[in-house]
Amino acid sequence: MPKGSPELTNARREEIISACKTLYQDMSFKDITIMKIAEYTTFSRASIYNYFETKEEIFLAILQREYELWVADLENTINTTDSMTKDEIAQALALSLEKRELLLKLMSMNHYDMEENSREERLCEFKVAYGSSLKTVDRLLKKFCPEMDEKARREFLYAFFPFIYGIYPYTVVTEKQKHAMDKAKVGYVFYSIHDLAYTCAKKLLG
Repeated sequence: MPKGSPELTNARREEIISACKTLYQDMSFKDITIMKIAEYTTFSRASIYNYFETKEEIFLAILQREYELWVADLENTINTTDSMTKDEIAQALALSLEKRELLLKLMSMNHYDMEENSREERLCEFKVAYGSSLKTVDRLLKKFCPEMDEKARREFLYAFFPFIYGIYPYTVVTEKQKHAMDKAKVGYVFYSIHDLAYTCAKKLLG
């Protein structure tokens, strides 16, 4: 890591992360390279390696930020709401995920590569954010569904979280994919991120 204040280091990391996020809007994960990311920053390709060893580490940092934003949204709901019905809990979870399409995209498409090709210290930083999301949803359930014991809340978490890993491919479909499904007579019916997340959460809550 290059010398400099923590503020300067964080600012440079954020610049790299933001550049990668911009590229990911129009390019695929496999086509984005460190060299391409450098073109969208004030750094050289070699300088980026002072902050991230691989492009997977950059993507993992993006995913970490997305988890942190999701947690902040859920915590706001917990801290500003006195009571919620199960339907309102399902709606709150669905609305929070509807705003985090990038989170869902990264979870479904590149998660294994990001974790496998990142240093352990970076992976640990990410796992803190991931763990915080589990704990926050558990807090939401504990506050608004006091009748759910620890076992029931754990069963919800370990059904809902694996489910949301698969939301993105079912809700974001290209014209090419639609055409292929029509030809294959799949009978695809469009559902939004909100639709799927709400339906799953509502069923799990009972």
